[in-house]
Amino acid sequence: MFHKILIANRGEIALRVIRACREMGIKTVAVYSEADRDSLHVRFADESICIGPPPANQSYLNIPAIISAAEITDAEAIHPGYGFLSENPHFAEICESCNIRFIGPSAKVLRLMGNKSEARRTAKLAGVTITPGSDGPVESIDDAIAIAHKIGYPVIIKASAGGGGRGMRIAHTDVSLASAYGTAKAEAEAGFGNSEIYLEKFLEEPRHIEFQLMGDKFGNIIHLGERDCSLQRRHQKLIEESPSPALDNTLRKKMGDSAVAIARSVGYQNAGTIEFLLDKHSNFFFMEMNTRIQVEHPVTELVSGVDLLKEQLRIAAGEKLTYTQRDLILRGHAIECRINAEDPNRNFMPMPGKITAFHAPGGPGVRVDSHIYQEYVVPPYYDSLLGKLIVHAPTRDQAISRMLRALDEFIIEGIPTTIPFHQILLNRPEFRRGTVNTKFVEKILTTL
Repeated sequence: MFHKILIANRGEIALRVIRACREMGIKTVAVYSEADRDSLHVRFADESICIGPPPANQSYLNIPAIISAAEITDAEAIHPGYGFLSENPHFAEICESCNIRFIGPSAKVLRLMGNKSEARRTAKLAGVTITPGSDGPVESIDDAIAIAHKIGYPVIIKASAGGGGRGMRIAHTDVSLASAYGTAKAEAEAGFGNSEIYLEKFLEEPRHIEFQLMGDKFGNIIHLGERDCSLQRRHQKLIEESPSPALDNTLRKKMGDSAVAIARSVGYQNAGTIEFLLDKHSNFFFMEMNTRIQVEHPVTELVSGVDLLKEQLRIAAGEKLTYTQRDLILRGHAIECRINAEDPNRNFMPMPGKITAFHAPGGPGVRVDSHIYQEYVVPPYYDSLLGKLIVHAPTRDQAISRMLRALDEFIIEGIPTTIPFHQILLNRPEFRRGTVNTKFVEKILTTL
């Protein structure tokens, strides 16, 4: 096992990694930008090093500074968290060339599954259904229109190297496709340094279902059940839950087996997630793979009883998975609300500033993963996520009631947050019935 690791991230995920390491007796090094000097991950790590000014491209994306920090502190491994460099194959290669273990899959797998069009091809070869679309990158608008005529409108344009909704456009006609094509390529180039785009049939009002995976270097790969991430706005997830109210045991096994088959086909190691779209007829289609730990991993931890961060560390250190598929028994229901520094009344505008009052909810089955505290100043340079509120209960109805109670106890003053909006969503009859889809949030926003 490692003696010391560096966390190449910030905020709640950096703190989450530090906590796992502390319980395993592993020393930690926090890196931070000048804007995060007073962040909790800096305070709770064993060592800390400033790696640059506030902008991410000068700090958390500054590979030479991060590698130097690891070498200076004799860190044996780097945990990238999520976002930033977590899915960057070049960073993984540099870590390995410097004899620093990258806590994640190999650079080869990162490169393969990070390219969305290549990932589609991989899933298809593994025998998993993919949404109809292009076989690879679309080279011209004429090619795009020809594919759209073949698979039928509406279609969605996606960036091959993309994520988070960037480089993504929906088209219903040749005219709108021609307009969206150039915009999507430009956005992909600006956001990811890669202008490649591909085309898929756009599924209207599907559910978004993802399966958590773990794989070790001995060829053992398991899934830890699914998360339903259908409540989202502009492709950004708001609420996640496990298990999904849309799946029965037969469909769950079929989707889980498909997720494992994809991971096995590329020799996947460490934590990863296979994401599917599920239509109203219970047909599922591979969408993409996330080759990292995800924001919403706590709901899986609560229903499975597995500490995913500790499992990541063990696998990266060369150990075997401590669980088999047969060992895993999913118990109860978990829900997560992402608490963001955004104003729902102003089109979810990010709202950095000082937190003047803070009280985290507690009680049975309540977990808060957050890096904020009273008098903490939320910087304007990064993602607006303040933390995650997660609850666990024996049934879904009880989990909803527990989440509403916890949201009512959660006090954050000084800046607007999404807490009131979560209360609206959880009280909607459609959510209580478990019948929401990826367009649900957009629909109710038009009624508020």
